Amino acid sequence: MNKIIIRPATSEDVPAITEIYNCAIRTSTATFDMVEKTIEDRHRWLSEHGDRYPVVVTEVDGQVAGWGSLSRYGERPGWRFTVEDSIYIDEKFRGMGIGKAILNYLLSEAERLGYRAVIAQVISGNEASIRLHEKCGFEMVGVLKEAGNKFDQWLDVILMEKLLPGPRD
Repeated sequence: MNKIIIRPATSEDVPAITEIYNCAIRTSTATFDMVEKTIEDRHRWLSEHGDRYPVVVTEVDGQVAGWGSLSRYGERPGWRFTVEDSIYIDEKFRGMGIGKAILNYLLSEAERLGYRAVIAQVISGNEASIRLHEKCGFEMVGVLKEAGNKFDQWLDVILMEKLLPGPRD
């Protein structure tokens, strides 16, 4: 059995985080980013997350197998109790339950930090992400029709949400 560890990301994890994300940029519609990120970009991104917006990595036998994050959902103060999750798994480690482990960890962190809602924006056709979010209690709350274009195709964005017992004011 492989030993799986989830822990806060550090600057030493940035090269692995960058490669996993760049693979998604190059090969999938999981992100609407179209230009690969540099390690410097990802260092800046990690430092901007801070304590309120955790970034975690999953290690399998000492190797970074995936990462996840909670990010600010909107700039205006009314969004302060809402975050968006992101999860990316190295292709070699998919199907091992790592995505579910990361999402459950992020949901626990969101609750601990006092957030009320976690939003997932899933690109149409990403059935694995839809199933993952449903298994973790997310509901589909809307669809943005043809909201993005990547690889010369118009793509819908499925909005999913999980409410937490956080603040209601």
